[in-house]
Amino acid sequence: ETSLHLPAPQNVEIYSYNFQSLLRWSPVVVKNGSVLYTAQYKTAFYEEWSGMGCARTPQTQCRLPAGLRRRWRLVLRLRAELGSLSSPWVLTPPFVAEANSTLGPPGVSRVRASPDSLHLSLSPPFPPEPGDLLQYLVSYWENTSSPTEKKLVESKTLFQIGNLKESTLYCFSIQVQLKIYSGHFLQGQRSVPECHSTALG
Repeated sequence: ETSLHLPAPQNVEIYSYNFQSLLRWSPVVVKNGSVLYTAQYKTAFYEEWSGMGCARTPQTQCRLPAGLRRRWRLVLRLRAELGSLSSPWVLTPPFVAEANSTLGPPGVSRVRASPDSLHLSLSPPFPPEPGDLLQYLVSYWENTSSPTEKKLVESKTLFQIGNLKESTLYCFSIQVQLKIYSGHFLQGQRSVPECHSTALG
């Protein structure tokens, strides 16, 4: 006797890094046949469910569509399908990319040393949207046995860490801060520390 019940996907979660968001889940295992999955989303102001380009897919993840705004409140749902059987829908908690995305560290594309400064060129971890207020929190310290960390906030991707000693090794780590709609700042992850020596005067 075959059961006419298909279990719903488990461990359904939205993983979001630098505003690239994925719905992912654990596979539903059945004895015969391969299970397919359908995912849909809706926004807070539109009651219709919309497709995500993941209808009857064998994959266990689905990228959220690119056109969705970062501050929209979304709910996603997912079900398993096998032949004419469908599992119950699993709903995610409300998701807002601007509040629920992890921001990675900025890239350091170039460091140029002068006797009293390090000149840095950065690239943001995600393509900024019009109106984004993005700033860089720079922590830096002299590479000694008991370093004192100093901080600097910059809004440009090209800037200098100044008032340094000549021919001395300094280290720095940078994280991005994004001012969001609520007025709060989203803190990004810190970059791996890099060390560079200032030039000889």
